[in-house]
Amino acid sequence: MSLVRRSSDLLKPFTTAASTTSFLNSRRHFSTDDTTTITVETSVPFTGHNCEPPSRSVDTTPTELMKFFTDMALMRRMEIAADSLYKSKLIRGFCHLYDGQEAVCIGMEAAITKKDCIITAYRDHCIYLGRGGNLLQSFAELMGRQDGCSNGKGGSMHFYKKDACFFGGHGIVGAQVPLGCGLAFAQKYRKEDHVTFAMYGDGAANQGQLFEALNMAALWDLPAILVCENNHYGMGTAEWRAAKSPAYYKRGDYVPGLKVDGMDAFAVKQACKFAKEHALKNGPIILEMDTYRYHGHSMSDPGSTYRTRDEISGVRQERDPIERIRKLVLAHDLATEQQLKDIEKLARKEVDEAIAKAKESPMPAESELFTNVYRKGFGVESFGADRKELRATLP
Repeated sequence: MSLVRRSSDLLKPFTTAASTTSFLNSRRHFSTDDTTTITVETSVPFTGHNCEPPSRSVDTTPTELMKFFTDMALMRRMEIAADSLYKSKLIRGFCHLYDGQEAVCIGMEAAITKKDCIITAYRDHCIYLGRGGNLLQSFAELMGRQDGCSNGKGGSMHFYKKDACFFGGHGIVGAQVPLGCGLAFAQKYRKEDHVTFAMYGDGAANQGQLFEALNMAALWDLPAILVCENNHYGMGTAEWRAAKSPAYYKRGDYVPGLKVDGMDAFAVKQACKFAKEHALKNGPIILEMDTYRYHGHSMSDPGSTYRTRDEISGVRQERDPIERIRKLVLAHDLATEQQLKDIEKLARKEVDEAIAKAKESPMPAESELFTNVYRKGFGVESFGADRKELRATLP
């Protein structure tokens, strides 16, 4: 079988067991032969701390390759649309976009199941979509509408999907990591064969609560995987200005770590598969995803005062996660350039249709202000200081 080699800055296909028979121009369904095995090599080697890194060779199929492309194209389009909706004042409050970082979400989902838990910070839209959420629920939540995934009461930072083990969406920097270790504790207590991915950014990597939670996870050998999405800027502060040691995968000291190219979906897939196997046998591990966000920290940040436009365009040209997959698809003749453009057009159409439906969704009722604050009826009555006289009863 002939070998196909590519330059080191791209995913490199170097073996294929067969060629695909045909490709149907559809977002979801492709006429491909899944007995075909395509082996790709990650863009750069993994770097390990207290562990032997996994192989750079990753097996995939035509269907998975096409799914990576279509899902990332949809995520990218969703975030671009969210930018426009925010500028049109249809989205209010905080809004943090994920475009550029899609490979982390896509690669992670390819390596795990919906029984594995994910908990993250406030850059959560695409993580929710990857867990099986839909566009209508996403845009409705962004616009504070009743049909949103959190009934319009969470907004951008508090997406949630319990039935797929996605536990948010958290606004307090670093606070989700102890909660994630608690989820891992529950998994071990119940003797489940699942793990928890607790995701945080480089801006949260210096939080004390992160190290406290990691210490307990290590003591109890919890199946916790701490994922540092290092996009190199904590708000507007470069990592080297905020951290004496920005090698975040080594921060666990006694806990093993792995540095991963977070712009390479297959590197992320391989790393997450490796981390899951490790965590189930040996306890916690840290994954540092070397990634990049194209937008500013949030919609209030233009993202151009602390970095140059040349830096941003350079990453787009050399490391963009969607373009890497596009090159792989074309290299293996799974689709033509026009078919891939058609998929992107269809993603745009799906996003536009979801936005139109979300705009029709009503705002939550005023009575919803008092629901989901206390658990199942606890705290719905209010008393005076003497605990005798009833002052008020909330609806």
